[in-house]
Amino acid sequence: MSAEERRESVVRAAMTEFSRGGYNGTSTEVIARRVGVSQPYLFRLFPNKQAMFVAAAERCLEDMRQVFVAAREGLEGGEALHAMAAAYQRLIVDDAEKLMMQMQMYAAVAAAEAAGDHAFGESLRAAWVRMWDDVHIALGADPNETTMFLAYGMLINTLASLGFPSDHRTWSGFHISTRPAE
Repeated sequence: MSAEERRESVVRAAMTEFSRGGYNGTSTEVIARRVGVSQPYLFRLFPNKQAMFVAAAERCLEDMRQVFVAAREGLEGGEALHAMAAAYQRLIVDDAEKLMMQMQMYAAVAAAEAAGDHAFGESLRAAWVRMWDDVHIALGADPNETTMFLAYGMLINTLASLGFPSDHRTWSGFHISTRPAE
């Protein structure tokens, strides 16, 4: 396996482990064990644990961005909105790891920022902006539409992370529309 393939294995393993244990609750030893390499080898691929976490979080955000891009292909406006929303809902229901990695990412960045480490979240904010831009363009470059779409996504994240199944009554009245009811 090449170093790049091994690096990819580490990123995937890190995403799995960090999604379960968070930044502080996950050791690099457990990541190394999952990949089947020594801990010192991990540090030849990544300078430190934070770099592994950032790579895993960036991958999570990029995977989600790609879900939106694929879902909206050939669609515009409301059709793109509904396709992206349905794809995202499927993603977090079918791949809880992505949801949990998002939640761990937000917690880790918030803790780092509170401790004065503003660099930790810099690349994650840049990845989020790339996702915003893709959604924003798909929704006709309307800031309100984009904001509402992503706000609904965070609501879904919250419901799913609290353990509400997608068929629970709290989701039953939920329909994807960014326009306020009249």
